Amino acid sequence: MSNFLLNIGHSNVVAADKIISIVNPNSEPIKRLRSEASERGLLVDATQGKRTLSIIVMSSGHIIESFLGLKALTDKFNAIFGYKNYEDDHH
Repeated sequence: MSNFLLNIGHSNVVAADKIISIVNPNSEPIKRLRSEASERGLLVDATQGKRTLSIIVMSSGHIIESFLGLKALTDKFNAIFGYKNYEDDHH
C-alpha cells in the first residue's frame, strides 16, 4: 500500500495508488460514467467552480472532477511513482 497523495488542485488530494485512470471528460461514455456516479452519490467535484478538464476514476468507484488538465495530472502522478509518459519517448 502506498502513502502517496496526488494534489488535484485547490489543495485537494487523492490517494495516488487508488487511481484507475485519468481521462478526458468530453467523451459520451465518460459523461455517462459521471452521470451514473452522481446518481449513486459517488461524484466528487474538486473544481471549485472551474471548468472540468479531467476526470479521475478511483478504485472505490468514485469519480472525481478536476480543473487540472490530463498532462498536469499525469506529470504529477508520474513524478510520484517515477514513471515516464509514453509520449515523452516517442515525439
